[in-house]
Amino acid sequence: MSPSTPAIRPATTTDIHDVLDLWVRAAAHPSATDTAPDLARVVDAPHAVVFVAVAENGLFVGSLIVTFDSWRGNFYRMAVAPEVRRFGIASRLARAGEEWLRHAGAVRLSALVEGDREVAQAFWESVGFEHYAGMRRYSKNL
Repeated sequence: MSPSTPAIRPATTTDIHDVLDLWVRAAAHPSATDTAPDLARVVDAPHAVVFVAVAENGLFVGSLIVTFDSWRGNFYRMAVAPEVRRFGIASRLARAGEEWLRHAGAVRLSALVEGDREVAQAFWESVGFEHYAGMRRYSKNL
């Protein structure tokens, strides 16, 4: 695939299956919330946006979930298709998320990054995030 500049835009509910397909192609670790209804809830939420990168041919090549809980901005589920990695798509998605969060009033941001993904950890550090070892994440599926 050509590294032409994909369009970055907020996802709509018509994009849900394309985003879920991207997550599979990008080898994102499966999650209990990787479902069409769960993703639709995020797409429709007023406190969240799912940014997508869409190539000229209509193929979804990147995504990032951005939320603001009125306390801090959060980044989840950064995914870029393997064939277009290292062309700046993730950086463009992160900038779009930062702009959206700045406009929403966020002054502190955090990114949820899988612990076994060294490339992902290096990416977030490259865009100005610092690893905070003093905190651990606990989760529970309902």
